[in-house]
Amino acid sequence: MGISVFLKGIVVGLIVAVPVGPIGVLCLCRTLTEGRVYGIISGLGAATADAVYGFVAVLGVSYVSQILTHEQIWFGLLGGLVLGVLGMRIFFTVPVPEPRGTVRKNSLLRAYFSALFLTFTNPMTILSFAGIFAALGVVDVRGHYLGEGELILGVFTGSALWWVVLGGGFKIFGLRLDPPKIQWVYRISGSFIGGLGLLLLLNLVKII
Repeated sequence: MGISVFLKGIVVGLIVAVPVGPIGVLCLCRTLTEGRVYGIISGLGAATADAVYGFVAVLGVSYVSQILTHEQIWFGLLGGLVLGVLGMRIFFTVPVPEPRGTVRKNSLLRAYFSALFLTFTNPMTILSFAGIFAALGVVDVRGHYLGEGELILGVFTGSALWWVVLGGGFKIFGLRLDPPKIQWVYRISGSFIGGLGLLLLLNLVKII
């Protein structure tokens, strides 16, 4: 069961990570403008949040899921505001030329935790995990600590693998951007992320 469950976890992690959303755009933006290390670290932050949500889903913690579903409006409001502010910050960011390969520890921590927090603002991910787990037939690991651990490790590995491959791909192709092009990446990414935040807030108005 071990290898099979672990591989299924990797598949789940990839399924969750690959679709383009605000996190994907954020990681791509950082990869293009700050370097592959920042993009990968941001992806690891998202992968950590995915693993936590996957853990909750595989445990079948019904009362947690009920609370998250019941408070969907508040989480949606928080997520919309965060996306809006983040989008504006990215849009108005002015690229500052630095020596190629420069890595700042504080910036790496910011990249990790900002992606982690942003992913956590979408608790409905738990329901997605529950559906995918059921479709792949991995719900039988509940109560088996080793199986649960292998599954969640697989989810983190699959999600993280996507960001490592993506960041490495830009390195292989040797993609380099000058400040004017970086400015356009910021504007496009900021507009997309901010637009998603606005759309989320508008949908909440309809629900209310």
